[in-house]
Amino acid sequence: MKNLTMKSYGKLTAGLVAAWFVFALSASALFWFKNDANRIGIAVAIAAVAPILVFAAWFAASEKFRRFAMSLDPQILTLAQTWRIIGFTFVLFEARGVLPAIFALPAGYGDMTIGATATLVAWKLAHPTRRYSFIIWQLLGIADLVTAVSLGTTARLLSPHSTPMVAMTVLPLSLVPTVLVPLFLIFHLICIAQARAWKVGASDTVASVKGVQYYAI
Repeated sequence: MKNLTMKSYGKLTAGLVAAWFVFALSASALFWFKNDANRIGIAVAIAAVAPILVFAAWFAASEKFRRFAMSLDPQILTLAQTWRIIGFTFVLFEARGVLPAIFALPAGYGDMTIGATATLVAWKLAHPTRRYSFIIWQLLGIADLVTAVSLGTTARLLSPHSTPMVAMTVLPLSLVPTVLVPLFLIFHLICIAQARAWKVGASDTVASVKGVQYYAI
């Protein structure tokens, strides 16, 4: 019964992620997120934060969902962050005058750093004896995402005469802040929760520290 419950939550979660992707894609196609004026990108900010708030509320309110989230493999969740190596595109677009430097450089280099180190972290740090280093890396990944969204939504306010952020608010780049950013941040949060629950002196296998019996939030 427990396995069936976990599978059900897995299907439900996958369905919700797919539904959010379809919404973000459709909203982008309808130019709901487009921001080519001298204003703060509120629509993109809301789209980036909403999934995170839903996850946090669900995680706090539902013990079964908490158990499901805590049963996920921390190595796989960390390896997923390797996709952030695509941050080089921000730097490339800045060089071509498509994105402003105030956003593209910190966001691009930050993402590249996290993406380039994700495999090593998953391999070496996803372990009870190195949980503090593991948590610190996850926090750095969160800081990079928060910085990128903050700079992206306020770039026109901070540097009104720089290149506009319109490229990040239309397809395909609009899917980065509205889908990838909240998804990666949620992965970071789950990994931190898992690492906090790891027992000191546990077995040397990562699999031994996974499981619903160890969650502690």
